[in-house]
Amino acid sequence: MLRFAEEITLLLLNDDDGRFARISDSSFDYAVAGGVLMDLALDNRIDTDLDSLMLINSTPTRDSLLDETLAEIASNEGHDARYWIERTALRGPQLRDECLRRLVEKGILEQADDRFMWVFKSRRYPTIDGEAQREVKLRIMEVLFGDEIPDPRDIVIINLADACGIFRSILTTEEIERVAPRIEQVKRLDLIGQAMTQAIQDIEVTIASSLQPHMY
Repeated sequence: MLRFAEEITLLLLNDDDGRFARISDSSFDYAVAGGVLMDLALDNRIDTDLDSLMLINSTPTRDSLLDETLAEIASNEGHDARYWIERTALRGPQLRDECLRRLVEKGILEQADDRFMWVFKSRRYPTIDGEAQREVKLRIMEVLFGDEIPDPRDIVIINLADACGIFRSILTTEEIERVAPRIEQVKRLDLIGQAMTQAIQDIEVTIASSLQPHMY
């Protein structure tokens, strides 16, 4: 099974030209950082709510995408989700590069200069750990434009994608208007995802406020 950070990376990949959708580096970094923390939560290493983030188990996951953040949390407890998203996002470029490297190694993408193309033109994953898994963009679009009950992992991805403005980059204005109620419905299904979403939105509001011209 792919990690959230890897699937967020695939969600942003333009299938036609092998380049990434237009999104700020900081938003990409926050999405990947949120993915790292969500994987730690689903691996029962941490728990989080709207006010705090708690260490449950400091045992390494043996996954290089996750263990540096886990070790930092274990050595510096007492901070909330916002702190750890900002802290993990500092390694955003490194994490993004690692995601791409892993996706190439797993036979999902192939690199051609500065572009990344699907190995399988049908945009599917090869069997991973004996388990076949549908490609992330297909799954997410089926949830947003349909009424099926989403998988818990897809709920997390929808939370992160909405918080970081990813849907504005991969959907048209008309499509966003159509699926907005569905996004809000899905987001309410996961409390941990809500905590991550709120933390990312708080960060982006703070950044936007700092960039506004001061009135004297």
